[in-house]
Amino acid sequence: QVQLVESGGGSVQAGGSLRLSCAASGYTYSSSYNSVCMGWFRQAPGKEREGVATIDTYGSPTYADPVKGRFTISKDSAKNTLNLQMNSLKPEDTAMYYCAAKWGFPCRLVKADFGYWGQGTQVTVSS
Repeated sequence: QVQLVESGGGSVQAGGSLRLSCAASGYTYSSSYNSVCMGWFRQAPGKEREGVATIDTYGSPTYADPVKGRFTISKDSAKNTLNLQMNSLKPEDTAMYYCAAKWGFPCRLVKADFGYWGQGTQVTVSS
């Protein structure tokens, strides 16, 4: 019953910014799975879904090379919310962005590791 819902997508011009959010709900706390890893993945038409960024239970982030220095992943544990601040957007950032989650470690940019997924939010960057 875990549910992830993304929001904040839209259309912007190159060089602009967007902030994506992911609200998590319907989960049950477990002492065996008390560490959480969350991440953002994206998929453009005709391309495979690729990792963007992850953040582990301690707040340590991991970024894919194309977004390093431009995107920042963060979370508000009290509100069960994951965020992605995207700055200096480029046309190649255009894609459907998905929120994902998994219990425990490792916390890496591997989509097969994640068992919970949101429906996605569209980000379009025009030149």
